[in-house]
Amino acid sequence: MSAVERLRVLVVAPERHALRQPHAGGLEAVVWNRVRWLRRQGHTVFLCAADGSDFLGPRPELRLPRPRWGRPQDASDSTSPDGHDRRMAGAFDRLRDLLDARMLPVDVVDNHSLHGDPILWSCDLGLPVVTTLHTPPLPGMVRAARMLPGRAPHRFLAVSQFTARAWSDAGVDSFVFPNGVDADQWHLGAGGPGWVWFGRIVPEKAPHLAIRAAQRAGARLRIAGRIGDAAYFAREVEPLLGGRIEYLGPLGLPALSDVIGASAVALVTPVWDEPFGLVAAEALMTGTPVAAFDAGGIGEVLAGMPATTVVPTGDVGALGRAAAGLAALSRWGLPRGRIRDAAEARYSLEQRHREIERVLSVAANGAALPALVTADAVGSAVGA
Repeated sequence: MSAVERLRVLVVAPERHALRQPHAGGLEAVVWNRVRWLRRQGHTVFLCAADGSDFLGPRPELRLPRPRWGRPQDASDSTSPDGHDRRMAGAFDRLRDLLDARMLPVDVVDNHSLHGDPILWSCDLGLPVVTTLHTPPLPGMVRAARMLPGRAPHRFLAVSQFTARAWSDAGVDSFVFPNGVDADQWHLGAGGPGWVWFGRIVPEKAPHLAIRAAQRAGARLRIAGRIGDAAYFAREVEPLLGGRIEYLGPLGLPALSDVIGASAVALVTPVWDEPFGLVAAEALMTGTPVAAFDAGGIGEVLAGMPATTVVPTGDVGALGRAAAGLAALSRWGLPRGRIRDAAEARYSLEQRHREIERVLSVAANGAALPALVTADAVGSAVGA
């Protein structure tokens, strides 16, 4: 049982994908693990998430509509089909009415939605809300944040200093609260000769550049992940498959950990302002070195970590050379256990969850966050 009082927590997930294995992306994995851990600690957790998610209860008001694509080839993580935004607004209106009528007993809202509506519950309903910023600034969320009066019981957390600065530039200040990795799910691997790339297969993650880097180096590359943009996959990735380049599809745990842990090096290739880069921390947890583009928060995730190299974003040649160098270290007997130990020390999910439990407890009790949560737990306020 947790050392803090039992809480009644409403966790609001992003609605685009169901929370279940294999995870659609890092954001879904973070929320799925959060719900599981809070319930294990004895807290009452109500989950508001997409239909088909694990942990959903019987209340229809807590089920969010998923995008309905007319054709599979139109499916995309970056756009919404016609009518989806209207359905989402209706879903949040129904949930707001439920909360307003006190038909859902909640002490605090743990908000991971990418919509502005749950942010406003802190002033409209007086509910304490903790919103985690997982993305670059989104217009709807920025508008909602700017509408909050200073007395609203609301706190913003950002997953990296880079993300916190970006939101601060948009007028939204936050505390830094990095993501974590479950060491029990991501186990130490023995390594192997091949390279690996894993994550959402979308343009901003640019797996096609990882393929080109591997091809230049003459390396074998395995790719694992969900196709989040069918048109991009067909145009940029699929034509490059075959020979030494293999697509494994979406893998759940422990199969995904096995593949990464059996690799010489993991490539991380974002070409956008990556808010955090959970895949980099996950690869290190298996003892696998990481070669990455220095985009967004990736540099923070890898700073000071052993067997990691960052190169300028989009520089395929530099990425291939860095990966080949790290793969050579693997062949020479790189101590993979040391890589994992460093990852566990910095990104232990158990420690992260203890900290977020305190944050939620502080919010529920209306105390000042900096007074009760240590600076090394949540960083310092950006712009404060």
